[in-house]
Amino acid sequence: MPLPFLTATRDDAAPAGPAPEAYPPYEDRSRRRRPYRVGPWRVGGAALVLLLASYVLFSALIIAVAGSLPGAGVCLAVAVLLIVAAVRLVHVGVWLSPEGLRQVRLLSSTVLPWSEVAEVRTAQQPVRWLGLPRTVQGQALVVVRTQGEPLVTVVTDHGADFLGGPERFAGAVAAVERRVAEFQAG
Repeated sequence: MPLPFLTATRDDAAPAGPAPEAYPPYEDRSRRRRPYRVGPWRVGGAALVLLLASYVLFSALIIAVAGSLPGAGVCLAVAVLLIVAAVRLVHVGVWLSPEGLRQVRLLSSTVLPWSEVAEVRTAQQPVRWLGLPRTVQGQALVVVRTQGEPLVTVVTDHGADFLGGPERFAGAVAAVERRVAEFQAG
């Protein structure tokens, strides 16, 4: 039984591989965009955080009905923080635009104009497994600045976007390198 809502963004008949060269006709090239899709582990983690936020919101409702408004306010504030964290978790990654490269982490982000980006490449190095303190040997997308230290790596083959999908990581790296070359040339 075909489920068209599941195949709206992908074509199962198309071969898996790097992203297509051309931008879709509906896409605004001047906007900042991520050249790869969000991975299932990242979406699942954000969904679990949102599930926890729904429980906290429900407890805030119960506490408010019971008559303790300060306690309900604290629960509401915690739920809002959880929702903000879930949205931020989905935004983690590398974003590109004609103005420059933006690397988003959970609590901070770094914006580099193209004049400050010397090179974008992959490197074999110890990487964090799903962003946890445990490190394993893997590949990482390294952004080298023209001056100073390279950026902290957020895109790895063992990260939440590419765990278990080395071909997706290779396609994403190719897309990032292609867009970086396009933006630096033009």
